[in-house]
Amino acid sequence: MTVQTMNKPKSTSSFVEEFMAKVKARNGWETEFLQAAQEVVESVALVMDRHPEYAKAKILDRVVEPERVIQFRVPWMDDFGEVHVNRGFRVEFNSAIGPYKGGLRFHPSVNLGILKFLGFEQIFKNALTTLPMGGGKGGSDFDPKGKSDTEVMRFCQSFMTELCRHIGPNTDVPAGDIGVGGREIGFMFGQYKRIRNEFTGVLTGKAINWGGSLIRPEATGYGTVYFAEEMLAVKGKNLKGMTCLASGSGNVAQYLTEKCIELGAKVVTLSDSGGFIHDPDGIDTKKLQWVMDLKNVRRGRINEYVEQFPNATYTPVDPGLDHNPLWNVKADAAFPCATQNEVNAKDAQNLVNNGVQVISEGANMPTLPEGVDIFLDAGIHYGLGKAANAGGVAVSGLEMSQNSLRLGWSREEVDNKLKGIMKAIHRQSYDASKEYGCEGNYVVGANIAGFKKIADTMMDQGLV
Repeated sequence: MTVQTMNKPKSTSSFVEEFMAKVKARNGWETEFLQAAQEVVESVALVMDRHPEYAKAKILDRVVEPERVIQFRVPWMDDFGEVHVNRGFRVEFNSAIGPYKGGLRFHPSVNLGILKFLGFEQIFKNALTTLPMGGGKGGSDFDPKGKSDTEVMRFCQSFMTELCRHIGPNTDVPAGDIGVGGREIGFMFGQYKRIRNEFTGVLTGKAINWGGSLIRPEATGYGTVYFAEEMLAVKGKNLKGMTCLASGSGNVAQYLTEKCIELGAKVVTLSDSGGFIHDPDGIDTKKLQWVMDLKNVRRGRINEYVEQFPNATYTPVDPGLDHNPLWNVKADAAFPCATQNEVNAKDAQNLVNNGVQVISEGANMPTLPEGVDIFLDAGIHYGLGKAANAGGVAVSGLEMSQNSLRLGWSREEVDNKLKGIMKAIHRQSYDASKEYGCEGNYVVGANIAGFKKIADTMMDQGLV
């Protein structure tokens, strides 16, 4: 059967509707989590048909419920002596194959529903990496933007004072995410070490001098490009000479651009919450270094790009617009790297109409379900986030291994391991899609491959 007809298998539609009705009754307000669950349930319904033992053991019912949800208050004081109180969270979703693993997000939009969506996705993403990591996610509604270093430090120390009792190198190993970079990881690690009096690999994304891994900052962006290359290789193609669109201008978009340049592709767009730049000449190495300084050091806005490089244009994006004009720029490849649900149905149709051949997601669930359907119906190479952007957590897993061994691998060693992991993720996803009658549908393939690994492990470990 074709990818198109296997998008939502009719034979399993009643199972999906009945199961999701139960999930919605329990989690009605958690929009993003329900969206993530729907996608997985639609895919693995095919597996449930073939494995009645999973249904009898209620594996899927157990997978959609977190093993543990932790919520706590985070009081901190700003530079003017005013007290603030934020919420802190950690969702420890599934530990069947290893310690909980997933990032911490500091952003005003953070709530339990978003973290459950991210933690749920992390279960399958981590399973695909071939490394022994469970799924989790956490964070706070704290906004580090506009805060001084000392304010961020006070917040991170208060946050870790509570979180430290719930995590550990063999229990739960958080990393960074939106709003949590090297600065925040450093402050939290220092506080953990101070309270617990132990130097362990409890966080990943650390600086090289104290247990970090080479390639970790680059890993998500590099991996997203490697996955795109693997998808194209199925048809004997590659990214060389292709014009590429990227959203975002943070860590993922920066290193994705770097890898595209290395492979002979041309990235022509970057964005932030205000709008996007379009540089028809392409963002070369010199321009990318300027962007990195702008975003990582000066913490500026992407609209400053056109002042430095006048051949480029900047387009502010109205949040009320029914599409993002960034995705209407003509190109061969697209890499959504900003945030969840940034590509809607109209954006997806614009990408298809403009001849995009491959889409590889650097962000988590950046495409709405209607957009995913359009990509699949068009038969283009579509790499969903839980497969395409797994390079970040993969190298986090390699950082955990290096910490356990008390050694550090070279840049070349880590990059080669990352390439191998992304190849393995592609192979698992492609093979599973073929086995279940929808060859080339990476949505179905990635979800099934990740789920089967988790399901078999849970069966082995009994009713826990």
